[in-house]
Parts: sequence; structure tokens; C-alpha cells
Amino acid sequence: MIGPFVPDYGRAALTDFTPAVLAALGVSARETGLRLDPVRRVCVLLVDGMGSELLRAHPEAAPFLSSLAGGTLTAGFPATTATSLGSIGTGLTPGDHGLLGCRVDIPGQDRLLSFLHWTDEVDPEEWQPQPTVFERAVADGVQVTYVGPARFEGTGLTRAVYRGARYFGADDPLDRVAAAHRALRDGERSFVFVYYADLDRDGHDHGWGSPEWLRTLTFVDGLAARIAEGLPRDAALYITADHGMVNVTDRVDFDLEPDLQAGVVRIGGDTRARYLYTEEGAARAVHETWSEFLRGRAWVMHREEAVEAGWYGRRVLPGLLTRVGDVIVVPYGECGIISSVGEARASLQVGMHGSLTKAEQNVPLLEVSTR
Repeated sequence: MIGPFVPDYGRAALTDFTPAVLAALGVSARETGLRLDPVRRVCVLLVDGMGSELLRAHPEAAPFLSSLAGGTLTAGFPATTATSLGSIGTGLTPGDHGLLGCRVDIPGQDRLLSFLHWTDEVDPEEWQPQPTVFERAVADGVQVTYVGPARFEGTGLTRAVYRGARYFGADDPLDRVAAAHRALRDGERSFVFVYYADLDRDGHDHGWGSPEWLRTLTFVDGLAARIAEGLPRDAALYITADHGMVNVTDRVDFDLEPDLQAGVVRIGGDTRARYLYTEEGAARAVHETWSEFLRGRAWVMHREEAVEAGWYGRRVLPGLLTRVGDVIVVPYGECGIISSVGEARASLQVGMHGSLTKAEQNVPLLEVSTR
């Protein structure tokens, strides 16, 4: 296995996409290496879990998407939904926005925060205080709408990453298409964000490439085509994803390995991007034990090494460092670190993500336009 596939921050990562959308809409934004043509109306369809490597492997299941011109972006680290949505929502790297994994330590509280099951005890606007791209667009006069499942409205993650957008809850995906078409016609300039999660769900439950996953990919293909058919004039539809996926067959169960538990207070992160929070003074020994145990199956790094290597961007803000584990374990190949007791349901998943492999990092950026 070649070394970690570090995200291409500043040129072609999810962190660069929404600043480029703002610039295309005429809103002042951070300059990146990504350029999009000027336009008055933008719709973004984000398909959870639709990695570009996965899409490329099954063009027959998605003929419309496979016919589109476009390129590839890198997701960011970890390659997981909460982190990627933070990068899209703020246009900043994970080291700046602080959504640094699926489950991270709450400093001083001896417990983990799951961004997908946010507790009321943690204020999302304090945890992620950076302005969102949606707030910046609204301040510049753009009409901004988020269209997604009704149950996500007002959740901690929504408040952290989608602040500024008006929320339209629609559980039926076809209702989301209709809502997107309406919202695109609002105002002199409009920015509409549509979220679809079921491909990721089927990948977790059945594996990417499974019959269930392929059927959902075909549905996504039709969904994208419907949105494209209803674009108004001077509009662009961009289709992308938050991460890819691999099917895990080599499972290491933290809860059944006493040697791996030694010196570890808590285990966080994702199955493919683990954070180990260690006892005081134990980080070196934990690093050595895990490195030996997972030789040839995972990259094992001290927190400072991962930061220096640019996994989170050019920096991690000092106040955010302790959210990251003292030791970071990033499996590759088909390996995953499960916790059958602490994360019973997640441990049964087939498809998993989070790592620094191309299958998990590469996501498509496809375009349809009526300019």
C-alpha cells in the first residue's frame, strides 16, 4: 500500500468547492485553486457516500451521471459525513472548523460527542463558531435554501454547518426535486443545496456494489436527471458527495483485544479513522502496540504527526487539538477497527469509510448548466 492519500486542500478538495460556488454567484469568497464559471443560480446535489471510484466502477447503473463532464475532489480527513459537511458548510479545512471526525472528545468532560447524534449539552454554534458559506451568501443578497429530510431540521449538525440557509424539510426525494426547482427561481440569485442519504445507508448495510446499493445508485441517477431537466436559465447543477466507501472484511475488535485496550481511556472516530485517547504518559506505548499489531493494515500516527502531515489542512487551531485522539489509527485495504460492545450496530456494517485511500477520499464534481 502506498502512503496516505492526503486531501488536496486549497486546490481540489470539498473545502474549495463552496467558496468557488460563492465566487460564481458574485459573492466575495476565499480564493482557491478551484474555479467555476459565473452564474446566477446554483443547485448542489450532495449524494452521501457516492465516491467517484465507486461511481466509475458501475456506469451501467448511472448512465446520466456517467455521461456528465466534471472532475474529482478530495473529501478531507476523516472522510466522514460530519467532517465533510463542516468543510462544505464553512469552506474551511477540518483544522479550522473543528468537526474533526464522527465521534470526538469533549475537552474536560471525559466523554465523546457524536456529531450525528448531537446532545443539547453542547452548543453547536460554540463548537463551530466560524461563519458559514450560507450566511455569507445571504448577507450578499443571495436566496439560500437547504432541502433535506425533515428530521434533520434544527439538529446540532444542521445548526453547525447550514446556518443561514432556510430549511425545507421533504422526506420524499421527489418532493425535494420539486422544492429545489421552486427555490432556484427565488430572487435575483439563488443557491439551493439538496441532500440525499440513502446510498450511504445501503452501502453501510449491504456493501457498495451490492444489488441494494446499485438499485439506489440508479435511483440517484434519475433524481439528478430530474433536477437537471427543471433548471431555469442561467443556472448550474453540481453533483458531488461527502466521501466514498470500502467494504470491510478484515475486522479488528477493540473490545476483544486486551493488548489494544492497554493505556486507552476512550476510543472515538470512525471504523476507518480511529482516535485513541490515552492515559497520561501512555501515548508512546499505545502507539508502539497498535503499530506492531496492525503492521501492513493501518497507518498509526501520533496526533502531532498527523497535523504536521497536513491531514487536517495547514493547521489545527490550538483550541481544537484535544478533540483529536492522542494516537490516530487509519486502516487501509479491507481492514476496520470495530468496537462490538461500544458501537454494536456500527460494528455490523459492511461498507465503511473515514480513511485516506482513494476509494474513500475521491468524490465526483459533475456539472449540468443552462448558462
